[in-house]
Amino acid sequence: MSAPSAAATHLARNYDPLPVTLVAGEGSWVTDDTGRRYLDLLAGYSALNFGHRHPALVAAAHTQLDRLTLTSRAFDHELLEPFARALAGLVGPLLVGDPLVLPMNTGAEAVETAIKAARKWGYERRGVAPGTATVVVASGNFHGRTTTIVSFSDDPAARTGFGPFTPGFRTVPFGDATALRAALDDTVVAVLLEPVQGEQGVIVPPDGYLPAVRAACDEAGVLLVADEIQSGLGRTGHTLACEAWGVRPDLVTLGKALGGGILPVSAVVGRSDVLGVLTPGTHGSTFGGNPLACAVALAVVDLLSPGTLQAAARAQGARLGTALDALVGDGLLTGYRRAGLWAGLDVPHGTGRAACEAMLRAGVLAKDTHGRTLRLAPPLTISVDDLDEALERAAAALRTLG
Repeated sequence: MSAPSAAATHLARNYDPLPVTLVAGEGSWVTDDTGRRYLDLLAGYSALNFGHRHPALVAAAHTQLDRLTLTSRAFDHELLEPFARALAGLVGPLLVGDPLVLPMNTGAEAVETAIKAARKWGYERRGVAPGTATVVVASGNFHGRTTTIVSFSDDPAARTGFGPFTPGFRTVPFGDATALRAALDDTVVAVLLEPVQGEQGVIVPPDGYLPAVRAACDEAGVLLVADEIQSGLGRTGHTLACEAWGVRPDLVTLGKALGGGILPVSAVVGRSDVLGVLTPGTHGSTFGGNPLACAVALAVVDLLSPGTLQAAARAQGARLGTALDALVGDGLLTGYRRAGLWAGLDVPHGTGRAACEAMLRAGVLAKDTHGRTLRLAPPLTISVDDLDEALERAAAALRTLG
């Protein structure tokens, strides 16, 4: 394991990575610059849902690299409409109404796009007074780190030193549908939620919460925007996490896994009357929906369309849950939360960072979040043998703490 010292680097220090330098990856395995191999249980925060260098995704990228990589949106290209049609076909049946697709690049851009569309829809279609549009969000949220998005974060690390903040947001406790309903006044245009809060430690809401939120939005005539950038595209055992509760959002933001771990691809998918308020000149992106992105994302949709990866996430997630139950029983964890093949683990001693460092020494990659919590998000393609080996290594690492 090696990493550049703080004195040697020319990088701005906005990250504090674990002390390992990765040089190669294949499936669920990565290799560092000393030749040591690790099992990857982070999968790029779900950007690598299909593992490292999935053959179908790499082939799609290689083929497109030999043809055309960028046109800007000043011109059409032959993959843009097929990409929109394919993505609408995958997630459109899980949403309210007839879907449109608006491609962007990063997850934060998708969230910003959804906020802009919801506000403009509120003014033009709902009759909200100019300059008053409000979006209701949940405590503990993580939707990105742009100036607007950190304006409604309650994480001091994300907010401190970055004001003044953008107005127009109202925060209610996550999981409290009664508080959310009470917050829906005449200025509200949308509710923006993660169905499962990943950055917070894979926080799964009470069973009745999302259906109650959907009902409250319907009664108030406001939009439900689901941020499925981490939770979507198979991670929870469903194409969208909202499916677990039978809830159909009006808009959904997608990212991370949509680019297959090859390049950043994001999109907002949802009601045509909402996204239709964004007319030429009102929103855009030079790279959004570029040919290379569309080629890879089309291959991602092809991987997800049969439903086999979602089923694998459910099966492997159950296996993960059984192993985590044993770790709790052995006193190596104080508890955990799980949604499909995604879990937040709470350690009894030290910090989540210390636990991840111990796992690194055991040949497993994971990432800490707040306090004594760390997250596991293995590739959906991980084999039973690799998952079992990774969990055995993780358990051995946890035994060294305390």
